[in-house]
Amino acid sequence: MTGFNTLLYKELLRFWKVAFQTVGGPVLSALLYLIIFAQALGAHVRVFEGVPYSAFLVPGLVMMSMLQNAFANSASSLIQSKITGNLVFVLVTPISYVEFFGAYVLASVARGLVVGAGVLAVTAWFVELRFAAPLWALAFALLGSALLAVLGLLAGIWAEKFEQIAAFQNFLVLPLTMLSGVFYSIHSLTPLWQQISHLNPFFYMIDGFRYGFFGASDVAPAASFAVVAVSLALLSALALRLLNTGYKIRT
Repeated sequence: MTGFNTLLYKELLRFWKVAFQTVGGPVLSALLYLIIFAQALGAHVRVFEGVPYSAFLVPGLVMMSMLQNAFANSASSLIQSKITGNLVFVLVTPISYVEFFGAYVLASVARGLVVGAGVLAVTAWFVELRFAAPLWALAFALLGSALLAVLGLLAGIWAEKFEQIAAFQNFLVLPLTMLSGVFYSIHSLTPLWQQISHLNPFFYMIDGFRYGFFGASDVAPAASFAVVAVSLALLSALALRLLNTGYKIRT
């Protein structure tokens, strides 16, 4: 096996060997969100015409689960390797920084997609779902998971202890996710908060993914796709630059 294939295989096994925790836990959390919010608000909230609130919630919960788990996979893997000291065994191998980047990102995308598929499969028992534009849903699932995988890699590069990863997730990833329209449409917000929401790249991921289900969204899917793609390109360029220079990796 090549260095890239071996590292990718190792990263895939890392989360799959404990799938009860890395996949089952997030699926259960998303299901609880659906049950609680649907029961509490289902009779009072309508966002899209003809779409029950419980169905409206599902795409947001699926994407939220994918984003959070893609981030957690790359961030936790890299910081764990740095702290335990076994990262050196990867660095001494003839593997390029591009292959290093690709293996971590692809494994994190895989975890995000597996968790997303699990959430979708479980929630489908409770609500009737349809795919108005499945290719858009797939495109945003892949791009969104990749973006958060790269962000997790950046967090792992920057952090020197687990507490910093937790702070990164609690004070950046979680707020941006919860304020991205998972549980509501931004049209229910005041004009000021609508403008603020448009500065949140997570909003475009969830809004575009939701379009794949209902054919309706707050922003045109092409515009959302462009925002997410540009964000991914910028963060990937930064991550590749840091890996190439060995920032906090080879020191």
